[in-house]
Amino acid sequence: MIKNIFDRIVSLIGLLCLWPVLLIVAILIRIKMSGPIFYTQKRVGRNGELFKMYKFRTMKVGNYQSSISVAGESRITSFGAKLRKYKLDELSELWNVLKGDMSLVGPRLEVPGYADTLNGEDRLLLNIKPGLTGVASLRFSNEEELLAEQPDPVKFNDEILYPEKVRINNNYIKNWSFWLDIKIIIYTIIGKKLTEDWAQSKL
Repeated sequence: MIKNIFDRIVSLIGLLCLWPVLLIVAILIRIKMSGPIFYTQKRVGRNGELFKMYKFRTMKVGNYQSSISVAGESRITSFGAKLRKYKLDELSELWNVLKGDMSLVGPRLEVPGYADTLNGEDRLLLNIKPGLTGVASLRFSNEEELLAEQPDPVKFNDEILYPEKVRINNNYIKNWSFWLDIKIIIYTIIGKKLTEDWAQSKL
């Protein structure tokens, strides 16, 4: 209960305080990139229910076929790359938090195909709302650069990166506390990248 109330209050305050930034980003997208301002996609929420996610668009129109993004790929526009670097494209997800689709802190959003692969204890991820930020997000804040270094980014993601993120997120769920969420939010704001030891600990 406290997590839901906190999410709604903070997301509302965030939207009210950040609306000038959101407006500027929207205007710049309209000026610099032809097409819609927002990118929407069905993502998996709590209990496996689908909801519509809202993000500022960073790619060329019609280039969202793959759910894996690699730094430097041609489908990401130059302005979109700047938005992604500073995570500004994700600020619009505060609306999803306010609506109750997402939480401020939790496992990152999953597309249906990946969520369908979860089995056994790994399905704990579906017991809570996905988060705007989280332990796995901070641990792999350089995910796009990491994938760019791999000869086969999709295989690396499916066989190494994704299972590790699932493990880290399950650890977060088992050891959740309100103060842990506060710590993760602070780390996100200051741009602190978590070490492997921190992510593997009992938090």
